[in-house]
Amino acid sequence: MSFADLYTSGEHRRNLAHFAALATLASVDGEISTEERKMLDRFATKLDITKSEYEEVFKKENKYPIDSTPDSEKRLERLYDLFRIVYSDHEIDDEERILIKKYAIGLGFTGDKADKVIERSVAIFGGKIDFEDYLYLLKK
Repeated sequence: MSFADLYTSGEHRRNLAHFAALATLASVDGEISTEERKMLDRFATKLDITKSEYEEVFKKENKYPIDSTPDSEKRLERLYDLFRIVYSDHEIDDEERILIKKYAIGLGFTGDKADKVIERSVAIFGGKIDFEDYLYLLKK
């Protein structure tokens, strides 16, 4: 059972799964730097992660993998969810972009494809669109 399966709210469960995967990515090189911690704190706020959930995610024994999928539409949907969260404050910074690329690769995109999808997503998310339009634009 994945960490996200422990929670019932669909949207909150996805947010928690995204956050747990991002925290794991940030800690993959050993320790989480001060900059990474600040960025994860911002993500926790954007994702509405409670203090107890935050502490659970960061327990030393907890490592939450990104659930990759061969289904490209599912991968795009997960990135779409994350971009909606990132753009809740109407901007994306370099640290967020780096973590999103790691996340995209963890979902199953190649490095080049991740760069292209992220670049197009950043351009798209300058405005507000729904998932169907996002999917259509990225598949072009």
